[in-house]
Amino acid sequence: MSAVGSILTNQGALDALQSINTTSSLNNTLENELSTGLAITSPASNPAGFITAQGFTSQLNGLTQAVSNANQGVSLLQTAQGALQQQIGIVQQLNSISVQAANGTETSQEATSLQNVVSQLTGQVNAISSQTQFNNVSLLNGTFNNVQFQVGANEGQTVSLSIGNTSASSLGAFQTAAVASKQNAAETASAAAKGSGGAASAFRITVGGNSLGSVTPTSTLESAAGLAAQVNSLDGAKGVTASASNVVNLGKFTAGTGQVTLTLAASGSGKTIGTGVQATGSSLTSLIANINKGTSETGISAAQNSSGSLILTQGNANNIQVSGFSTSGTATVASVAGATGTGSTGQVITVQGSVQLAGGSQISVTNSTGTAAPAALVGATSTFFSLADVNVSTVNGTPSGTTGVDLNTQGGANQAISVVNFALQSLNNTGGQLGAVQQGLAANINNLDTTSENVTTALGVVQDANLPQVANQLTQAQIQAQAGVAALKSSTTLQQSFLSLLP
Repeated sequence: MSAVGSILTNQGALDALQSINTTSSLNNTLENELSTGLAITSPASNPAGFITAQGFTSQLNGLTQAVSNANQGVSLLQTAQGALQQQIGIVQQLNSISVQAANGTETSQEATSLQNVVSQLTGQVNAISSQTQFNNVSLLNGTFNNVQFQVGANEGQTVSLSIGNTSASSLGAFQTAAVASKQNAAETASAAAKGSGGAASAFRITVGGNSLGSVTPTSTLESAAGLAAQVNSLDGAKGVTASASNVVNLGKFTAGTGQVTLTLAASGSGKTIGTGVQATGSSLTSLIANINKGTSETGISAAQNSSGSLILTQGNANNIQVSGFSTSGTATVASVAGATGTGSTGQVITVQGSVQLAGGSQISVTNSTGTAAPAALVGATSTFFSLADVNVSTVNGTPSGTTGVDLNTQGGANQAISVVNFALQSLNNTGGQLGAVQQGLAANINNLDTTSENVTTALGVVQDANLPQVANQLTQAQIQAQAGVAALKSSTTLQQSFLSLLP
Protein backbone atom coordinates (compact mmCIF):
# COMPACT_ATOMS: atom_id res chain seq x y z
CA MET A 1 0.00 0.00 0.00
CA SER A 2 1.37 3.41 -0.91
CA ALA A 3 1.91 6.13 1.67
CA VAL A 4 -1.09 8.34 2.40
CA GLY A 5 -0.86 11.56 0.46
CA SER A 6 1.91 10.39 -1.85
CA ILE A 7 2.08 12.19 -5.14
CA LEU A 8 4.42 9.60 -6.70
CA THR A 9 2.23 6.52 -6.36
CA ASN A 10 -1.53 6.70 -6.82
CA GLN A 11 -2.78 3.29 -5.76
CA GLY A 12 -6.38 4.15 -6.46
CA ALA A 13 -5.55 5.15 -9.99
CA LEU A 14 -3.59 1.94 -10.51
CA ASP A 15 -6.53 -0.16 -9.27
CA ALA A 16 -8.87 1.78 -11.51
CA LEU A 17 -6.60 1.25 -14.53
CA GLN A 18 -6.39 -2.47 -13.81
CA SER A 19 -10.16 -2.65 -13.64
CA ILE A 20 -10.48 -0.67 -16.87
CA ASN A 21 -8.06 -3.07 -18.64
CA THR A 22 -10.02 -6.09 -17.47
CA THR A 23 -13.41 -4.72 -18.39
CA SER A 24 -12.08 -3.47 -21.75
CA SER A 25 -10.87 -6.97 -22.63
CA LEU A 26 -14.21 -8.42 -21.56
CA ASN A 27 -16.04 -5.76 -23.58
CA ASN A 28 -14.00 -6.66 -26.68
CA THR A 29 -14.74 -10.35 -26.22
CA LEU A 30 -18.45 -9.82 -25.69
CA GLU A 31 -18.72 -7.37 -28.62
CA ASN A 32 -16.96 -9.96 -30.84
CA GLU A 33 -19.43 -12.66 -29.76
CA LEU A 34 -22.32 -10.28 -30.32
CA SER A 35 -21.15 -9.27 -33.80
CA THR A 36 -20.18 -12.80 -35.01
CA GLY A 37 -22.81 -14.76 -33.15
CA LEU A 38 -20.08 -17.22 -32.09
CA ALA A 39 -19.00 -18.06 -28.59
CA ILE A 40 -15.84 -19.75 -29.95
CA THR A 41 -13.87 -17.78 -32.52
CA SER A 42 -10.40 -19.19 -31.84
CA PRO A 43 -8.72 -21.92 -29.80
CA ALA A 44 -8.11 -19.30 -27.08
CA SER A 45 -11.83 -18.80 -26.65
CA ASN A 46 -12.39 -22.38 -25.46
CA PRO A 47 -9.72 -24.95 -26.39
CA ALA A 48 -11.84 -28.04 -25.71
CA GLY A 49 -14.92 -26.50 -27.32
CA PHE A 50 -12.86 -25.39 -30.34
CA ILE A 51 -11.70 -28.99 -30.96
CA THR A 52 -15.27 -30.30 -30.70
CA ALA A 53 -16.61 -27.57 -33.00
CA GLN A 54 -13.95 -28.30 -35.64
CA GLY A 55 -14.88 -31.99 -35.55
CA PHE A 56 -18.53 -31.17 -36.15
CA THR A 57 -17.59 -28.68 -38.88
CA SER A 58 -15.49 -31.30 -40.69
CA GLN A 59 -18.31 -33.84 -40.52
CA LEU A 60 -20.82 -31.28 -41.72
CA ASN A 61 -18.66 -30.33 -44.71
CA GLY A 62 -18.29 -34.02 -45.60
CA LEU A 63 -22.04 -34.58 -45.33
CA THR A 64 -22.73 -31.61 -47.58
CA GLN A 65 -20.35 -32.93 -50.25
CA ALA A 66 -21.72 -36.45 -49.89
CA VAL A 67 -25.23 -35.16 -50.62
CA SER A 68 -23.85 -33.45 -53.71
CA ASN A 69 -22.08 -36.68 -54.77
CA ALA A 70 -25.25 -38.73 -54.30
CA ASN A 71 -27.30 -36.26 -56.33
CA GLN A 72 -24.73 -36.49 -59.13
CA GLY A 73 -25.05 -40.27 -58.92
CA VAL A 74 -28.83 -39.98 -59.27
CA SER A 75 -28.37 -37.81 -62.36
CA LEU A 76 -25.98 -40.39 -63.84
CA LEU A 77 -28.45 -43.20 -63.19
CA GLN A 78 -31.30 -41.22 -64.72
CA THR A 79 -29.16 -40.67 -67.83
CA ALA A 80 -28.48 -44.40 -68.13
CA GLN A 81 -32.11 -45.30 -67.48
CA GLY A 82 -33.32 -42.90 -70.15
CA ALA A 83 -31.00 -44.51 -72.69
CA LEU A 84 -32.10 -47.99 -71.62
CA GLN A 85 -35.74 -47.05 -72.13
CA GLN A 86 -34.91 -46.04 -75.69
CA GLN A 87 -33.17 -49.36 -76.28
CA ILE A 88 -36.07 -51.29 -74.79
CA GLY A 89 -38.44 -49.51 -77.18
CA ILE A 90 -36.23 -50.44 -80.13
CA VAL A 91 -35.96 -54.09 -79.07
CA GLN A 92 -39.75 -54.20 -78.68
CA GLN A 93 -39.93 -53.24 -82.36
CA LEU A 94 -37.52 -56.09 -83.16
CA ASN A 95 -39.82 -58.41 -81.25
CA SER A 96 -42.78 -57.31 -83.37
CA ILE A 97 -40.76 -57.96 -86.53
CA SER A 98 -39.77 -61.44 -85.30
CA VAL A 99 -43.40 -62.29 -84.54
CA GLN A 100 -44.40 -60.95 -87.94
CA ALA A 101 -41.77 -63.09 -89.67
CA ALA A 102 -42.86 -66.17 -87.71
CA ASN A 103 -46.25 -65.96 -89.39
CA GLY A 104 -44.69 -67.41 -92.54
CA THR A 105 -46.65 -65.23 -94.97
CA GLU A 106 -43.87 -62.85 -95.97
CA THR A 107 -42.63 -62.65 -99.56
CA SER A 108 -38.94 -62.40 -100.41
CA GLN A 109 -39.38 -58.68 -101.09
CA GLU A 110 -40.99 -58.21 -97.69
CA ALA A 111 -38.18 -60.22 -96.12
CA THR A 112 -35.66 -57.84 -97.66
CA SER A 113 -37.56 -54.87 -96.25
CA LEU A 114 -37.67 -56.53 -92.84
CA GLN A 115 -33.91 -57.07 -92.99
CA ASN A 116 -33.35 -53.37 -93.70
CA VAL A 117 -35.49 -52.46 -90.71
CA VAL A 118 -33.72 -54.99 -88.49
CA SER A 119 -30.33 -53.61 -89.53
CA GLN A 120 -31.39 -50.04 -88.79
CA LEU A 121 -32.84 -50.95 -85.40
CA THR A 122 -29.80 -52.93 -84.28
CA GLY A 123 -27.65 -50.00 -85.45
CA GLN A 124 -29.69 -47.70 -83.21
CA VAL A 125 -29.16 -50.04 -80.27
CA ASN A 126 -25.41 -49.92 -80.89
CA ALA A 127 -25.40 -46.13 -81.27
CA ILE A 128 -27.16 -45.64 -77.92
CA SER A 129 -24.77 -48.08 -76.26
CA SER A 130 -21.65 -46.34 -77.55
CA GLN A 131 -22.81 -42.72 -77.27
CA THR A 132 -24.52 -42.57 -73.86
CA GLN A 133 -22.21 -40.61 -71.55
CA PHE A 134 -22.34 -38.62 -68.32
CA ASN A 135 -19.60 -36.02 -67.87
CA ASN A 136 -17.67 -37.76 -70.69
CA VAL A 137 -17.94 -41.12 -68.90
CA SER A 138 -19.42 -43.89 -71.09
CA LEU A 139 -22.24 -45.72 -69.34
CA LEU A 140 -23.55 -48.54 -71.57
CA ASN A 141 -20.60 -49.81 -73.59
CA GLY A 142 -19.34 -52.23 -70.94
CA THR A 143 -16.56 -50.01 -69.53
CA PHE A 144 -18.56 -48.72 -66.54
CA ASN A 145 -17.32 -51.33 -64.06
CA ASN A 146 -17.11 -51.19 -60.26
CA VAL A 147 -17.46 -47.40 -60.11
CA GLN A 148 -17.58 -46.08 -56.53
CA PHE A 149 -19.94 -43.30 -55.42
CA GLN A 150 -18.70 -41.59 -52.22
CA VAL A 151 -22.01 -41.09 -50.43
CA GLY A 152 -20.84 -40.54 -46.85
CA ALA A 153 -18.56 -38.23 -44.91
CA ASN A 154 -16.14 -41.00 -43.92
CA GLU A 155 -13.87 -43.47 -45.66
CA GLY A 156 -15.57 -46.59 -46.96
CA GLN A 157 -19.06 -45.07 -47.11
CA THR A 158 -19.47 -45.85 -50.80
CA VAL A 159 -21.90 -47.45 -53.26
CA SER A 160 -20.46 -49.59 -56.05
CA LEU A 161 -22.07 -49.84 -59.48
CA SER A 162 -21.36 -51.72 -62.69
CA ILE A 163 -23.43 -51.50 -65.89
CA GLY A 164 -23.15 -54.25 -68.48
CA ASN A 165 -22.65 -53.82 -72.20
CA THR A 166 -25.95 -53.11 -73.95
CA SER A 167 -24.71 -53.22 -77.53
CA ALA A 168 -26.62 -55.42 -79.99
CA SER A 169 -23.83 -58.00 -80.03
CA SER A 170 -24.02 -58.35 -76.22
CA LEU A 171 -27.79 -58.77 -75.90
CA GLY A 172 -29.34 -62.12 -76.63
CA ALA A 173 -29.61 -65.69 -75.44
CA PHE A 174 -27.66 -68.90 -75.11
CA GLN A 175 -29.55 -71.48 -77.16
CA THR A 176 -29.01 -75.18 -77.63
CA ALA A 177 -28.84 -76.30 -81.23
CA ALA A 178 -32.13 -77.65 -82.54
CA VAL A 179 -31.50 -81.27 -83.49
CA ALA A 180 -33.10 -82.71 -86.61
CA SER A 181 -36.50 -84.35 -86.16
CA LYS A 182 -35.97 -88.10 -86.03
CA GLN A 183 -37.90 -91.33 -86.43
CA ASN A 184 -38.27 -93.14 -83.13
CA ALA A 185 -35.38 -95.57 -82.54
CA ALA A 186 -37.71 -98.48 -81.78
CA GLU A 187 -39.10 -98.43 -85.28
CA THR A 188 -36.58 -100.29 -87.38
CA ALA A 189 -37.78 -99.47 -90.84
CA SER A 190 -35.49 -100.11 -93.73
CA ALA A 191 -36.15 -96.57 -94.81
CA ALA A 192 -36.74 -93.77 -92.30
CA ALA A 193 -37.58 -90.10 -92.07
CA LYS A 194 -34.69 -87.67 -91.99
CA GLY A 195 -32.26 -88.95 -89.38
CA SER A 196 -32.76 -92.06 -87.29
CA GLY A 197 -32.40 -93.23 -83.74
CA GLY A 198 -34.62 -90.62 -82.05
CA ALA A 199 -36.04 -91.50 -78.64
CA ALA A 200 -37.03 -89.50 -75.59
CA SER A 201 -34.66 -90.27 -72.73
CA ALA A 202 -34.14 -88.77 -69.29
CA PHE A 203 -31.79 -85.80 -69.19
CA ARG A 204 -30.57 -83.14 -66.83
CA ILE A 205 -29.92 -79.46 -67.45
CA THR A 206 -27.00 -77.35 -66.24
CA VAL A 207 -26.99 -73.57 -66.64
CA GLY A 208 -23.95 -71.49 -65.80
CA GLY A 209 -22.46 -74.44 -63.95
CA ASN A 210 -25.55 -74.90 -61.74
CA SER A 211 -27.81 -77.93 -62.04
CA LEU A 212 -31.42 -76.93 -62.62
CA GLY A 213 -33.06 -80.33 -62.53
CA SER A 214 -33.86 -83.43 -64.57
CA VAL A 215 -36.61 -84.41 -66.97
CA THR A 216 -37.93 -87.97 -67.22
CA PRO A 217 -40.11 -88.72 -70.28
CA THR A 218 -43.34 -90.63 -69.78
CA SER A 219 -42.16 -93.00 -72.54
CA THR A 220 -39.63 -93.22 -75.32
CA LEU A 221 -42.39 -91.81 -77.55
CA GLU A 222 -42.72 -88.63 -75.49
CA SER A 223 -43.25 -85.74 -77.91
CA ALA A 224 -41.02 -82.69 -78.07
CA ALA A 225 -43.99 -80.67 -76.82
CA GLY A 226 -44.27 -82.89 -73.74
CA LEU A 227 -40.56 -82.64 -72.96
CA ALA A 228 -40.59 -78.85 -73.35
CA ALA A 229 -43.56 -78.60 -70.98
CA GLN A 230 -41.68 -80.62 -68.37
CA VAL A 231 -38.61 -78.39 -68.66
CA ASN A 232 -40.69 -75.25 -68.27
CA SER A 233 -42.36 -76.67 -65.15
CA LEU A 234 -39.07 -77.36 -63.35
CA ASP A 235 -38.80 -75.35 -60.14
CA GLY A 236 -35.08 -74.90 -60.65
CA ALA A 237 -35.28 -73.91 -64.31
CA LYS A 238 -36.01 -70.26 -63.70
CA GLY A 239 -34.37 -68.15 -66.38
CA VAL A 240 -34.43 -71.05 -68.84
CA THR A 241 -37.19 -71.64 -71.38
CA ALA A 242 -37.81 -74.62 -73.61
CA SER A 243 -39.46 -74.46 -77.02
CA ALA A 244 -40.43 -77.43 -79.14
CA SER A 245 -40.81 -77.94 -82.87
CA ASN A 246 -41.44 -80.82 -85.20
CA VAL A 247 -40.45 -80.23 -88.81
CA VAL A 248 -39.38 -83.26 -90.85
CA ASN A 249 -38.02 -83.72 -94.33
CA LEU A 250 -39.66 -86.88 -95.65
CA GLY A 251 -37.54 -86.88 -98.77
CA LYS A 252 -37.63 -85.97 -102.42
CA PHE A 253 -40.78 -86.72 -104.34
CA THR A 254 -40.27 -88.30 -107.73
CA ALA A 255 -43.23 -87.98 -110.08
CA GLY A 256 -44.18 -90.97 -112.16
CA THR A 257 -47.10 -92.75 -113.72
CA GLY A 258 -48.49 -93.80 -110.33
CA GLN A 259 -49.22 -92.09 -107.03
CA VAL A 260 -48.10 -91.92 -103.40
CA THR A 261 -50.46 -92.71 -100.53
CA LEU A 262 -49.90 -92.19 -96.80
CA THR A 263 -51.86 -91.66 -93.62
CA LEU A 264 -50.88 -88.87 -91.19
CA ALA A 265 -51.73 -88.51 -87.51
CA ALA A 266 -50.40 -86.64 -84.51
CA SER A 267 -49.58 -88.22 -81.15
CA GLY A 268 -48.09 -87.53 -77.78
CA SER A 269 -46.73 -90.03 -75.25
CA GLY A 270 -47.66 -92.81 -77.67
CA LYS A 271 -51.33 -91.84 -77.86
CA THR A 272 -52.83 -90.95 -81.22
CA ILE A 273 -54.57 -87.59 -81.53
CA GLY A 274 -57.63 -87.89 -83.78
CA THR A 275 -58.22 -90.65 -86.32
CA GLY A 276 -55.59 -89.71 -88.85
CA VAL A 277 -55.99 -88.44 -92.39
CA GLN A 278 -55.15 -90.32 -95.57
CA ALA A 279 -53.63 -88.34 -98.42
CA THR A 280 -52.95 -89.40 -101.98
CA GLY A 281 -51.21 -87.60 -104.80
CA SER A 282 -49.80 -88.29 -108.24
CA SER A 283 -47.55 -85.24 -107.89
CA LEU A 284 -45.98 -83.44 -104.97
CA THR A 285 -48.33 -80.51 -105.46
CA SER A 286 -51.44 -82.69 -105.28
CA LEU A 287 -50.09 -84.67 -102.31
CA ILE A 288 -49.34 -81.46 -100.40
CA ALA A 289 -52.81 -80.10 -101.14
CA ASN A 290 -54.45 -83.29 -99.87
CA ILE A 291 -52.31 -83.36 -96.71
CA ASN A 292 -53.19 -79.76 -95.91
CA LYS A 293 -56.91 -80.53 -96.19
CA GLY A 294 -56.52 -82.52 -92.97
CA THR A 295 -54.44 -79.94 -91.08
CA SER A 296 -57.38 -78.93 -88.87
CA GLU A 297 -57.52 -82.49 -87.50
CA THR A 298 -53.86 -83.48 -87.40
CA GLY A 299 -52.17 -80.12 -86.95
CA ILE A 300 -49.78 -81.27 -89.69
CA SER A 301 -49.09 -79.05 -92.67
CA ALA A 302 -47.08 -79.89 -95.78
CA ALA A 303 -44.84 -77.84 -98.02
CA GLN A 304 -42.19 -78.30 -100.69
CA ASN A 305 -38.63 -77.05 -100.30
CA SER A 306 -36.39 -75.81 -103.09
CA SER A 307 -35.03 -79.28 -103.84
CA GLY A 308 -38.46 -80.83 -104.30
CA SER A 309 -38.60 -82.61 -100.92
CA LEU A 310 -41.77 -83.07 -98.88
CA ILE A 311 -41.64 -81.09 -95.60
CA LEU A 312 -44.12 -81.83 -92.80
CA THR A 313 -44.68 -79.55 -89.80
CA GLN A 314 -46.74 -80.34 -86.68
CA GLY A 315 -47.77 -76.93 -85.39
CA ASN A 316 -47.90 -77.91 -81.69
CA ALA A 317 -44.69 -79.98 -81.81
CA ASN A 318 -46.59 -83.21 -81.18
CA ASN A 319 -45.34 -86.40 -82.79
CA ILE A 320 -45.96 -86.96 -86.48
CA GLN A 321 -47.09 -90.48 -87.34
CA VAL A 322 -46.74 -91.66 -90.91
CA SER A 323 -48.45 -94.98 -91.67
CA GLY A 324 -50.07 -96.85 -94.53
CA PHE A 325 -47.38 -95.61 -96.88
CA SER A 326 -47.53 -97.06 -100.39
CA THR A 327 -46.61 -96.17 -103.94
CA SER A 328 -47.77 -97.26 -107.32
CA GLY A 329 -45.99 -97.15 -110.62
CA THR A 330 -42.80 -95.13 -110.56
CA ALA A 331 -43.90 -92.34 -108.17
CA THR A 332 -41.76 -92.31 -104.99
CA VAL A 333 -40.79 -90.33 -101.95
CA ALA A 334 -37.17 -91.40 -101.70
CA SER A 335 -36.34 -91.41 -97.99
CA VAL A 336 -39.60 -93.10 -97.05
CA ALA A 337 -39.91 -95.65 -99.82
CA GLY A 338 -36.25 -96.47 -100.19
CA ALA A 339 -34.08 -96.44 -103.26
CA THR A 340 -36.11 -99.11 -105.01
CA GLY A 341 -39.33 -97.17 -104.81
CA THR A 342 -41.02 -100.07 -103.08
CA GLY A 343 -43.76 -99.09 -100.65
CA SER A 344 -43.65 -99.88 -96.91
CA THR A 345 -47.33 -100.54 -96.36
CA GLY A 346 -48.14 -101.09 -92.69
CA GLN A 347 -44.89 -99.50 -91.44
CA VAL A 348 -45.47 -96.79 -88.82
CA ILE A 349 -42.93 -93.98 -88.61
CA THR A 350 -43.12 -91.73 -85.54
CA VAL A 351 -41.19 -88.45 -85.78
CA GLN A 352 -40.74 -86.83 -82.39
CA GLY A 353 -39.36 -83.38 -83.18
CA SER A 354 -36.80 -81.59 -81.04
CA VAL A 355 -36.52 -79.32 -78.00
CA GLN A 356 -34.47 -76.14 -77.89
CA LEU A 357 -33.43 -74.55 -74.60
CA ALA A 358 -32.67 -70.85 -74.16
CA GLY A 359 -31.24 -68.95 -71.20
CA GLY A 360 -29.06 -66.10 -70.08
CA SER A 361 -26.04 -68.32 -69.33
CA GLN A 362 -24.25 -71.26 -70.93
CA ILE A 363 -26.49 -74.35 -71.06
CA SER A 364 -25.46 -78.00 -71.22
CA VAL A 365 -27.62 -81.13 -71.42
CA THR A 366 -26.49 -84.61 -70.40
CA ASN A 367 -28.22 -87.94 -70.04
CA SER A 368 -29.34 -88.65 -66.49
CA THR A 369 -27.23 -91.82 -66.56
CA GLY A 370 -24.19 -89.61 -66.15
CA THR A 371 -22.74 -90.03 -69.61
CA ALA A 372 -21.69 -87.00 -71.59
CA ALA A 373 -24.05 -87.83 -74.46
CA PRO A 374 -27.09 -85.53 -74.60
CA ALA A 375 -30.69 -86.63 -74.72
CA ALA A 376 -31.63 -87.68 -78.24
CA LEU A 377 -34.22 -84.94 -78.78
CA VAL A 378 -32.34 -82.07 -77.09
CA GLY A 379 -29.16 -80.32 -78.17
CA ALA A 380 -26.11 -80.92 -75.97
CA THR A 381 -24.54 -77.47 -75.66
CA SER A 382 -25.58 -73.89 -76.23
CA THR A 383 -24.30 -71.11 -78.46
CA PHE A 384 -24.79 -67.40 -77.83
CA PHE A 385 -27.00 -65.64 -80.37
CA SER A 386 -27.30 -61.87 -80.16
CA LEU A 387 -29.49 -59.19 -81.68
CA ALA A 388 -26.70 -58.61 -84.17
CA ASP A 389 -27.23 -62.17 -85.44
CA VAL A 390 -30.90 -61.63 -86.31
CA ASN A 391 -31.30 -61.37 -90.08
CA VAL A 392 -33.50 -62.60 -92.90
CA SER A 393 -31.02 -63.89 -95.44
CA THR A 394 -29.06 -66.70 -93.82
CA VAL A 395 -29.28 -70.31 -92.82
CA ASN A 396 -31.15 -70.95 -89.58
CA GLY A 397 -29.21 -72.23 -86.61
CA THR A 398 -25.74 -71.11 -87.64
CA PRO A 399 -23.65 -70.04 -84.61
CA SER A 400 -23.15 -66.41 -83.60
CA GLY A 401 -20.51 -64.56 -85.56
CA THR A 402 -21.10 -66.52 -88.77
CA THR A 403 -24.49 -66.15 -90.41
CA GLY A 404 -26.83 -65.82 -87.46
CA VAL A 405 -30.55 -66.35 -86.93
CA ASP A 406 -32.63 -66.61 -90.08
CA LEU A 407 -35.92 -64.70 -90.02
CA ASN A 408 -36.66 -66.09 -93.48
CA THR A 409 -37.72 -69.42 -91.96
CA GLN A 410 -40.41 -70.00 -89.36
CA GLY A 411 -38.01 -71.86 -87.13
CA GLY A 412 -35.51 -69.04 -87.40
CA ALA A 413 -38.20 -66.49 -86.63
CA ASN A 414 -39.13 -68.42 -83.50
CA GLN A 415 -35.46 -68.53 -82.57
CA ALA A 416 -35.29 -64.77 -83.10
CA ILE A 417 -38.28 -64.28 -80.80
CA SER A 418 -36.36 -66.12 -78.09
CA VAL A 419 -33.21 -64.04 -78.69
CA VAL A 420 -35.20 -60.80 -78.57
CA ASN A 421 -37.09 -61.85 -75.43
CA PHE A 422 -33.88 -62.57 -73.57
CA ALA A 423 -32.39 -59.29 -74.84
CA LEU A 424 -35.42 -57.51 -73.40
CA GLN A 425 -35.03 -59.44 -70.18
CA SER A 426 -31.39 -58.39 -69.95
CA LEU A 427 -32.25 -54.72 -70.56
CA ASN A 428 -35.09 -54.88 -68.04
CA ASN A 429 -32.81 -56.48 -65.45
CA THR A 430 -30.23 -53.74 -66.01
CA GLY A 431 -32.93 -51.10 -65.67
CA GLY A 432 -34.19 -52.74 -62.48
CA GLN A 433 -30.66 -52.76 -61.07
CA LEU A 434 -30.22 -49.07 -61.83
CA GLY A 435 -33.62 -48.28 -60.34
CA ALA A 436 -32.74 -50.10 -57.12
CA VAL A 437 -29.45 -48.20 -56.84
CA GLN A 438 -31.26 -44.92 -57.47
CA GLN A 439 -33.75 -45.71 -54.71
CA GLY A 440 -30.84 -46.48 -52.41
CA LEU A 441 -29.16 -43.18 -53.24
CA ALA A 442 -32.41 -41.27 -52.64
CA ALA A 443 -32.79 -42.92 -49.24
CA ASN A 444 -29.14 -42.17 -48.50
CA ILE A 445 -29.66 -38.50 -49.40
CA ASN A 446 -32.59 -38.29 -46.98
CA ASN A 447 -30.48 -39.87 -44.26
CA LEU A 448 -27.58 -37.48 -44.97
CA ASP A 449 -29.94 -34.49 -44.77
CA THR A 450 -31.26 -35.68 -41.40
CA THR A 451 -27.74 -36.29 -40.08
CA SER A 452 -26.59 -32.90 -41.37
CA GLU A 453 -29.48 -31.20 -39.56
CA ASN A 454 -28.61 -32.90 -36.29
CA VAL A 455 -24.88 -32.19 -36.62
CA THR A 456 -25.63 -28.53 -37.40
CA THR A 457 -27.71 -28.33 -34.22
CA ALA A 458 -24.93 -29.94 -32.19
CA LEU A 459 -22.37 -27.53 -33.67
CA GLY A 460 -24.60 -24.60 -32.75
CA VAL A 461 -24.85 -25.80 -29.17
CA VAL A 462 -21.05 -25.88 -28.93
CA GLN A 463 -20.01 -22.67 -30.70
CA ASP A 464 -23.02 -20.37 -31.09
CA ALA A 465 -23.22 -17.39 -28.75
CA ASN A 466 -26.17 -17.01 -26.36
CA LEU A 467 -27.08 -13.50 -27.53
CA PRO A 468 -29.40 -12.50 -24.66
CA GLN A 469 -26.79 -13.61 -22.16
CA VAL A 470 -23.98 -11.87 -24.10
CA ALA A 471 -26.01 -8.65 -24.32
CA ASN A 472 -26.61 -8.70 -20.58
CA GLN A 473 -22.93 -9.39 -19.86
CA LEU A 474 -21.90 -6.62 -22.28
CA THR A 475 -24.14 -4.15 -20.46
CA GLN A 476 -22.55 -5.12 -17.17
CA ALA A 477 -19.05 -4.84 -18.61
CA GLN A 478 -19.81 -1.41 -20.10
CA ILE A 479 -21.13 -0.18 -16.74
CA GLN A 480 -18.00 -1.55 -15.05
CA ALA A 481 -15.84 0.22 -17.62
CA GLN A 482 -17.65 3.52 -17.02
CA ALA A 483 -17.32 3.04 -13.27
CA GLY A 484 -13.59 2.38 -13.66
CA VAL A 485 -13.16 5.60 -15.65
CA ALA A 486 -15.07 7.50 -12.96
CA ALA A 487 -12.91 5.96 -10.24
CA LEU A 488 -9.75 6.86 -12.14
CA LYS A 489 -10.94 10.43 -12.50
CA SER A 490 -11.78 10.65 -8.79
CA SER A 491 -8.41 9.25 -7.69
CA THR A 492 -6.62 11.72 -9.96
CA THR A 493 -8.57 14.64 -8.49
CA LEU A 494 -7.62 13.58 -4.93
CA GLN A 495 -3.94 13.31 -5.89
CA GLN A 496 -3.99 16.80 -7.35
CA SER A 497 -5.56 18.18 -4.18
CA PHE A 498 -2.36 17.41 -2.27
CA LEU A 499 -0.62 20.12 -4.23
CA SER A 500 -2.64 22.74 -2.37
CA LEU A 501 -0.63 21.93 0.71
CA LEU A 502 2.52 23.34 -0.85
CA PRO A 503 3.55 26.91 0.22
